[in-house]
Amino acid sequence: DVVPFRKSSDGAGEPDWPEGESYEHGFGIDPQDPIQPQWDEPLQLIAMLQEAGIDWLNLTIGSPYWCPHRQRPAQYPPSDGYFPPEDPLVGVAQHLRAARRVRSEFPDLGLVGTGWSYLQEWLPAVAQHEIRNGHQDVIGLGRSMLSYPELPRDVIHGRAMPKKLICRTFSDCTTAPRNGLVSGCFPLDDHYKKHPAAEQLKSAKASAKQSSSERKSG
Repeated sequence: DVVPFRKSSDGAGEPDWPEGESYEHGFGIDPQDPIQPQWDEPLQLIAMLQEAGIDWLNLTIGSPYWCPHRQRPAQYPPSDGYFPPEDPLVGVAQHLRAARRVRSEFPDLGLVGTGWSYLQEWLPAVAQHEIRNGHQDVIGLGRSMLSYPELPRDVIHGRAMPKKLICRTFSDCTTAPRNGLVSGCFPLDDHYKKHPAAEQLKSAKASAKQSSSERKSG
């Protein structure tokens, strides 16, 4: 887990917790530095799950609602979110380190990693490294499949990845459903570019931007 974040006055995320105050309410959080992990609780839970017969785990970090920059690293936030307070690669690295830590403690447990989309063109190379070195067993892909569902097939067959299809983490796939619309890659997928929801999404984003500007000026 990670301490909840909120949008600061400049639009970037900041911890929603007084600096220097101990944070005792998280799971797997260092209470003295609540954006860093503490592994006792997660490893205890994984041991219990393995004893209960669980053979595979999908690893993740935090919540998409309270700390999305760590849970799904991206360059661009949804319209109701905050800009990343750190280079998104920091979040990607946290996911990789988490998988490696779990693998070191539970070598026989199948692991599915997440947090890959921001790597974009470099996703296959990093994924190959993690798989070949035994750090993970399966690469879990989410938002990147909306714009480019053929990505795994193309990579496996050694084909070039079309740049125009690669997810750039624009986050419209999140902004749309948060406004009651269908989720899809509106910037890159021709189907969604022409979808009736595309115009509704533009209006929703413009309205959110105007509301944000009014709050700043007020």
